[in-house]
Amino acid sequence: MAKQFLLKGRVAIVTGGGGEIGTAIAHRYASEGATVLVADISLEKAKAVADDIRANGGLAEARALDVTDPAQCEQVVKSTVEIFGKLTTLANVAAAATPLGTVEELTLESWRTAFDVNLTGMFLMCKYAVGEMRRAGGGAIVNIASSHGHIGMPRRPAYCSSKGAVLQLTKCLAIDFGKDNIRANSISPGAIDTLRAALQRFKSREEANAAKGPAYLVGRTGKTEEIAAGAVFLSSDESAFMTGTDLLLDGGYLAFKGTTTNPV
Repeated sequence: MAKQFLLKGRVAIVTGGGGEIGTAIAHRYASEGATVLVADISLEKAKAVADDIRANGGLAEARALDVTDPAQCEQVVKSTVEIFGKLTTLANVAAAATPLGTVEELTLESWRTAFDVNLTGMFLMCKYAVGEMRRAGGGAIVNIASSHGHIGMPRRPAYCSSKGAVLQLTKCLAIDFGKDNIRANSISPGAIDTLRAALQRFKSREEANAAKGPAYLVGRTGKTEEIAAGAVFLSSDESAFMTGTDLLLDGGYLAFKGTTTNPV
């Protein structure tokens, strides 16, 4: 049976596209037939992902993007339309790593960084993208939230609060732009096996996975490819009746989180 390309004809922007989750999403989008604009604060990383997509037969370009800069957000959207003719899909993946600490311990700068990147960056990208999606006849927005946006965690007020706000922003986007055939959904990953996440609190990926794995009903942390699969689903017609909601990809973490005495 011939492969069904779920995103054939779609044009997508992936912010944070040089990171491990963003890279997985960009590659999976391209493998499903989408043309991809890989945007990242590191142009070098974005170019590497775009080059790899092209080497595998896909269509991709790269742009530098600091999602806290309104002018850069607007320009990335404009560049996408200028290069590829339209914009139908936006995956907001860019996120800030925040230090652990109570509100007493966190600096105001750390708090603001969490919200500027994790929330305001999504606001800015959506602000400039929805008009182009409307002109394209509709589209899909996928915002990467977190399982920690659903619950409180010790010494993580900035991260939990900013990701919780992503869930509400997503609902509002769905409400405001449903009439334009624009759907908006979020994904809440549990702990994902990435180097950046591991080194925030552990010495290696192996140590992080060994510590975090038992906190999940499936007995392990998640894979970037599993988040990418969720992003493809939410971006495709397979989820055409789904908007304003959250896809919880957390390995069963929240199903029993309240019973653990050693939160990770």
